[in-house]
Amino acid sequence: MRISPGTILWMLRLTSNELLHRQPSQASRDAIGRYGERAAARYLKRHGFRIVYRNFRVPAGELDLVAREGEELVFVEVKTRRRGHLRGRPMDAVDQAKQRKIVRAALAYLRLLGHPEIRFRFDVVEVWMSEEGRYPKCHLIREAFTMPADWRY
Repeated sequence: MRISPGTILWMLRLTSNELLHRQPSQASRDAIGRYGERAAARYLKRHGFRIVYRNFRVPAGELDLVAREGEELVFVEVKTRRRGHLRGRPMDAVDQAKQRKIVRAALAYLRLLGHPEIRFRFDVVEVWMSEEGRYPKCHLIREAFTMPADWRY
């Protein structure tokens, strides 16, 4: 799918406040997701993480953020919600099927690095957008899930 330059400019001009009050089209959901990923990256940096890669994509899945915390590699899934969202916590959206996609993408990432001997884990950052569209609230869930027992690295 090709996106026109006009659409890209429109998406860049969206403020987080506009995102809060629009109908949830695919474009606005994508923009909300990008907003949440930027907020999560800032949050992680403030808490001592180093962002290594953003939006790593392979056919098997996608990694929102890849970070380092000390000697540990951290694969981070970011879930963003508007305040007042009725579907529960953002973490609830990371079901078993989503976890498997994340793990597959992480294994592909590690394969590209030559299978390093490094500890790694899977975290989730929940991002809630405020009503004003400023100052998102972030919550880190360390080791939110693990690799399925029948899979090996």
